[in-house]
Amino acid sequence: MAGLVDGSPRPQNITVHGQSRALEVSFSDGASFRIPFELMRIYSPSAEVQGHGPGQEVLQTGKRDVELDALDPIGNYAVQPRFSDGHDTGIFSWDYLYFLGSQQDKLWQDYESRLKAANADRDTPMAPKAGTGCASHSH
Repeated sequence: MAGLVDGSPRPQNITVHGQSRALEVSFSDGASFRIPFELMRIYSPSAEVQGHGPGQEVLQTGKRDVELDALDPIGNYAVQPRFSDGHDTGIFSWDYLYFLGSQQDKLWQDYESRLKAANADRDTPMAPKAGTGCASHSH
């Protein structure tokens, strides 16, 4: 995942809305998005979610009520959320937050399609992780 692309919009304001479970981000180009915690969690840029290459993505389910426990800055280019389900390995660059915010409708549709293909829904509990074959993760 790249950091900032030259000339890309930068966040001007980031607000965590715990009650409505959304991250509000206003960017320098005037765009403003409310990104649901669930969307952030299911599209986390971490290897745990994205895998280590195309086709290795892990479908995230049961994340509708996920909370954001903390949001830590990473330099001047990203934030690292800590979610209530223990997930804390995704680093969200400003570009990635902009992508999530601006593409929400398409991302939700893609997610719903993937759920349907897996005979699951948003509230299906995640299957326990058996040996994932990924030596770089010990959780």
